[in-house]
Amino acid sequence: MAWRSCAVLLRLSGEDVLRSSARGGRWPHNFQQRCGFRKAAKKPESKKVEEELVAPHTESSEATLHRRTPAPHVEQHQAPPRGPRAFSRLLRPLVFTVGFTGCSFGSAAIWQYESLKSRVQSYFDEIRADWLEKLRPQKQGDVRKEINQWWNSLSEGQRTVTGIIAANAVVFCCWRVPSLQRSMIKYFTSNPASKAQCSPMLLSTFSHFSFFHMAANMYVLWSFSSSAVSMLGREQFIAVYLSAGVVSSFFSYVCKTATGRFGPSLGASGAIMAVLAAVCTKMPEAKLAIIFLPMFTFTAANALKVIVAMDTAGVVMGWKFFDHAAHLGGALFGIWYIMFGHELIWKNREPFVKLWHDLRTGGGSGGGGADGGGGGGAV
Repeated sequence: MAWRSCAVLLRLSGEDVLRSSARGGRWPHNFQQRCGFRKAAKKPESKKVEEELVAPHTESSEATLHRRTPAPHVEQHQAPPRGPRAFSRLLRPLVFTVGFTGCSFGSAAIWQYESLKSRVQSYFDEIRADWLEKLRPQKQGDVRKEINQWWNSLSEGQRTVTGIIAANAVVFCCWRVPSLQRSMIKYFTSNPASKAQCSPMLLSTFSHFSFFHMAANMYVLWSFSSSAVSMLGREQFIAVYLSAGVVSSFFSYVCKTATGRFGPSLGASGAIMAVLAAVCTKMPEAKLAIIFLPMFTFTAANALKVIVAMDTAGVVMGWKFFDHAAHLGGALFGIWYIMFGHELIWKNREPFVKLWHDLRTGGGSGGGGADGGGGGGAV
């Protein structure tokens, strides 16, 4: 089956790296203008204040100067630490990465359990809805019905990633609101030198400043969603996607700290690289093609090798156009999960689900096995 999604296979629309112009943490002037930041013009000092400045330093003159011209509060930006102290700042992101990954897969296991329990009831509800639909008079031009028909025509994978695409679109619109710029830079760009280190590791996965960057990433996610969800299952796919976003951000943190090249990054490319790498690892003989050159096809295994090689070269040589470390971290996570992670994490979820079943039913007996039923997405 030929894939026509890979406008990104050779350049997976990497995470935009918004580089700061100095180690003091200041943003480039053109970025400040785009984000609505302006440097306040200096007010001319009065002649009287100038006379007081050159006057002898008596207690009264100093008190008068302090009372008339209070010193403005200037936020001091210290250069990021280096050496062992710099790597000690990665302890919190490491704990957050491990904890968030565990919570993601635990929540996915509970979500699958609840979905299996409600499947029988949903089956009878659908039969009843179909029966009522036949009795109900048909409406011409019913917009809601057309939307339902379109939604039902989508694959399970496409329906799964629709929410992810919508979240990215909302965050993209928030970047256009001037009053939100400071909050967006603080929480929706990941930077190991920032005070907010942990939450941006996840939030930056849904953040795009450029429309082309977002469109390319979402197109690839949409194209690979059907195969990825059919391979992993809806719940496991969401856990892998979110975990890959955090893992790729942590990989970027480590690389930036090791090289001393700090700067904020954003984009879903790290998580999407994990999805792409997982599909290519599981189906290495699948045929892929570049969207604008559909006549040239290549295997998924070869495409994955080229992508990993390019991102590795970008990390070693210090290329700054993309966040190659995040790309590489996402790809390695996707490969690792298909080869080892599924057996290590997902297939050992039954004790956790049984514990949840006992808590939910008050310790009653009954089937609570995690591996029974569909939706598990065995790899």
